[in-house]
Amino acid sequence: MRNVRADTPKKVAADSSHVSHDIHRAMAGILRGTFRRSKLEPLTNLTSRALTISAIQCSPFNEVQATATLSSGKSIKFSCGKYAKMANGAAVAQSGETAVMVTAVRKDSPSSHDSFMPLNVEFRMKAAAAGRIPTNYLRRELGHSEREILTARLTDRSIRPLFPKNYFSEVQIISNMLSADGTNDPEILCINAASMALALSDIPWDGPVAAVRIGMLGDDLVINPTRQELQNSSMNLVVTGMKSKVVMLEGSFNDLNANIVMHSIKAGLKEIQKIISVIQELVVNCGKAKQEIPEDSMHQELVEYLVSHHLEDLKQILTDFSLNKQSRDQAVSSLRQKIINEMKSKGVIHDDINIRKAFSVFLQDVFRNLIFKTGIRCDGRGLNDVRDISCEVNLYKPLHGSALFQRGQTQVLCTVALDSPQSAVKTDSYTILTSGPKEKSFFLNYEFPGYATNEVSLKKGVSRREIGHGALAEKGLRPVVPPNYPFCIRLTSEVLESNGSSSMASVCGGTLALLDAGVPISAMAAGVAVGLITRCDSDGKITDYRLLTDILGMEDYFGDMDFKIAGTKSGITALQADFKISGLPLDILNQAITAGHTAKRNIINIMSQTISKPSVKDEDNMPILETFEVPLHKRNKLLGPAWINVKKLFLETGVQITHLEDTKFSAFAPNASAMQEAYEIVQKLMDSSSEPEFEFGAIYVVKILELKESGAIVSLHPDLNPIYINNSHLDVRKAAHSSALGLSVGDKISVKYFGRDPVSGQVRLSRRALQESSGRVVDLVDKTSSPTQITREKLTTKAPTEDQN
Repeated sequence: MRNVRADTPKKVAADSSHVSHDIHRAMAGILRGTFRRSKLEPLTNLTSRALTISAIQCSPFNEVQATATLSSGKSIKFSCGKYAKMANGAAVAQSGETAVMVTAVRKDSPSSHDSFMPLNVEFRMKAAAAGRIPTNYLRRELGHSEREILTARLTDRSIRPLFPKNYFSEVQIISNMLSADGTNDPEILCINAASMALALSDIPWDGPVAAVRIGMLGDDLVINPTRQELQNSSMNLVVTGMKSKVVMLEGSFNDLNANIVMHSIKAGLKEIQKIISVIQELVVNCGKAKQEIPEDSMHQELVEYLVSHHLEDLKQILTDFSLNKQSRDQAVSSLRQKIINEMKSKGVIHDDINIRKAFSVFLQDVFRNLIFKTGIRCDGRGLNDVRDISCEVNLYKPLHGSALFQRGQTQVLCTVALDSPQSAVKTDSYTILTSGPKEKSFFLNYEFPGYATNEVSLKKGVSRREIGHGALAEKGLRPVVPPNYPFCIRLTSEVLESNGSSSMASVCGGTLALLDAGVPISAMAAGVAVGLITRCDSDGKITDYRLLTDILGMEDYFGDMDFKIAGTKSGITALQADFKISGLPLDILNQAITAGHTAKRNIINIMSQTISKPSVKDEDNMPILETFEVPLHKRNKLLGPAWINVKKLFLETGVQITHLEDTKFSAFAPNASAMQEAYEIVQKLMDSSSEPEFEFGAIYVVKILELKESGAIVSLHPDLNPIYINNSHLDVRKAAHSSALGLSVGDKISVKYFGRDPVSGQVRLSRRALQESSGRVVDLVDKTSSPTQITREKLTTKAPTEDQN
């Protein structure tokens, strides 16, 4: 299963290195004491770090490796001690030929804003790791791609719950791709290497954790599937865990049953134990002693004061069910300011920051205890109740599809735009470099402006939160969108009000907007967030808990879990679980999935009262996609030099022409009138130069325009381009030059017509055939011109669907 390798010479070198480190630590301690006595405190940490860096630079490579083998036969190789030795912790994880190095670094002093853990996680996919050069103008890695951001968020959510609650020093995790084979998954390696780097470091952290990706081919689960296997998989689930607990979940499914999802989580947790045991062995051999965190007794004294003097005041606010989010927040803020003024006047303490910290702990305790005691939440709902829901569709006529979804004080406006297939989103540069271009014909853009929470914010591009929430909502809807839909679908979700679970509201609003646009989705989908509050003993074991369905923003902030689940009435399409406690047992997780599955069925029933099947829109305002054929020899007349005619057509009518194959083209128009105008222009281009219909096998008289060594160029009709006849078709005799056949420029000769070449579209004429046979001479003067008829075929956007519910 695993193999820990450390040769005897390396052990000796490691022992000597430890002795050297001990000497430097002793010297650093002496210097620190000297500086403190001399009141040179700023030099204390500097000298200690300088001595540590000196010891590291002088030590040789002491690489230690270990391998974890999974039940599928695939393995992950871990190593440490070779790279980035100045960092607090560094580790390399490798699967196949894909390797990722992760470093963990902390600041010595706590952050000034110590109300949250300042954790910064970054991931970069480098073209050099795949042996390629970036394709942009500067030929180097630029801003973070969407995939890099999602991978960093995946790592962040896997390790954040295990930091101590009172640890506020800034920590930075950087994942650096060393090599890539385009087959094995770098995301899973990032989580495992980050876990190992933190476990080896002196940063306080209660890990290690481990992660695996689970796919499903047919009825078989696949652990850590390759890129090719994942493309055919009906499941894409990432499970992070430790021991018997789940720490993080992220997955998308092809509308799978909840029992299958739970079974896959259990299978992933079993494989995780094999990776954790290997990391723990490396920590025993190479790990550093953890930094001690001083206890803050002042906060506890302040909390006790608040409980004895203001408990009833806070209870009165939290049990007033007539308050909404803004009025409740205002009441809590007023009480906090009242307490600060009161304590200052009594001279209890003069530091506002400490009072605010204590009040936050006081508010969280009272908020949670009320739910445990009464079973009623701050807005008057029971534990399993869903907020009031209202839906509306077809808001504005020019929009292809639109919907407004309101759940409590969370309001989302969703719109659908249908465009040509060429508008599909191209994937990130790393995927293009390693496995060729990929496109998404359905994508969701999530927007969260500041006014949604009554805040003033400066919009600077798309935030990481918006990218993460949009990706989750897209996963929830993708399985129900038809894969062969002729249009590219852009679904925009704009959060207008937010009080919890706006990403799941985007799934609900997105379903309504798709139906309003007439998209034949396979089933209606909805999403809901399930929360959790717990009571634990001194060992961290859960002794009591309450599950909360459809959580508010306040319940998310003061709770222990945010479990988002999306799907249809019959199955699950996406889920995401984040925890603030160090993992969740499988039995509680199963109950949360059941609660979410029940809630989303009820939500779909409410949504179906507004719209339950694709609507039939007025075709005059809907996009049209048609295919048409143009004769091969007239293709250039349609396109023009450098496609000038097609570009001009797009600017004049908005119709986009795309060449599919040979004589086949597609035309996308924003509406029917634009399509009709475009076809009239195309018809004029085709008929701008009329030409007679030639009879196959007939004999025509042509005029010689030019003689060449290999043949002659003749004119068959004034509106046709000159035609080339090879020497082999000019005469039955072989000739080195066409002039040797007694021909001159300006001569008129009779030739036989053999139609057009099926590949090049060029006219085929032969004088030699007349010498071998005879035929009827046709006079072109009497021939009448006939317009070119374009064959049109409309691509339907409707598909027979079964019961949408």
